[in-house]
Amino acid sequence: MTLVIQQATNDKINQAADCLQSGAVVAFPTETVYGLGGDATNSDAVLKIYKIKSRPEFNPLIVHISEPHDIYKFCEVSDHAERLMAAFWPGPLSLVLPLADNPKITISDVVTAGLQTVAVRCPEHRTARDLISKAGVPLAAPSANISGNISPTTSAHVMSAFEGEPEQPDMILSDGAATKGLESTIVDVSGHAPRILRYGHILKEHIEEVLSCSVLTPEGEENIKSPGQLKRHYATETPLRLNAVDVKSGEALLAFGSLSFMASEDYKGAKDMPEHLVCNLSAQGDLTEAARSLFKAMHQLDQLDVPSIAVMPIPMDGLGYAINDRLQRAATPKEKDM
Repeated sequence: MTLVIQQATNDKINQAADCLQSGAVVAFPTETVYGLGGDATNSDAVLKIYKIKSRPEFNPLIVHISEPHDIYKFCEVSDHAERLMAAFWPGPLSLVLPLADNPKITISDVVTAGLQTVAVRCPEHRTARDLISKAGVPLAAPSANISGNISPTTSAHVMSAFEGEPEQPDMILSDGAATKGLESTIVDVSGHAPRILRYGHILKEHIEEVLSCSVLTPEGEENIKSPGQLKRHYATETPLRLNAVDVKSGEALLAFGSLSFMASEDYKGAKDMPEHLVCNLSAQGDLTEAARSLFKAMHQLDQLDVPSIAVMPIPMDGLGYAINDRLQRAATPKEKDM
């Protein structure tokens, strides 16, 4: 099959919805990253997602819905969940909730990896919501890439990930670059104490303000209840060297902020390196800009023939928690290398 990127016109969205209803898998845009969607009620479609991504089946998927009230069709919704939905949906927040005892819609247990909880999100991206609505089913949708690799923020990234692969999505729907650039924040509200399972654009302080209580963080949570909890994830083929204070010989540089005082073994300083060897997430040190640029920059530098990529320190503040989480998992060696 030859992969083709289809612009998200009304006709192409209708075509993609028809594909999803027939059990096919469609790559589509959201505000966070591009997703690889399949009918969350159809186990065969969901298994196809796992196969295309080469994703371990113990790693559950996020279910995407077109309207916030759709969550009541298959979840038990707590007071904490309702407060967070009212504050942040539609938007880049996923909630882990218990499955309903008598659901109007039955989510495939392949989506939940056999758990009695499910992660759910209502994206704010208009094309994503239109597609889900027209498909008439919730969509299981991890990032549209090979499992563990850099997440895609453009349709070109999706094409690059799957072109030439034996298993491919049936369609790639395109609607510009992701405006957020990092996957959703995930909050587990299935128990008594809310816990963040994955950092993202919705910050801990935002969540605590809405809930009027303290929220636990991912540290110390060993059970895999949602995507983004594997130790190695979002990885480049080229090794990353985190918190670099200089650039070693031959390295490329993933920068943040000013390069004025950073040394380089091959040049007078990092500011003198050739442009193609440097991607600055934000020359002004803006964490929102850095989050939006992260995966694009990682894709770009990973195409270079260099031994490693030096990564400048990112402050652990606000979105810095999410950016550092992605970088730390990306830098984790493969098990055979550990």
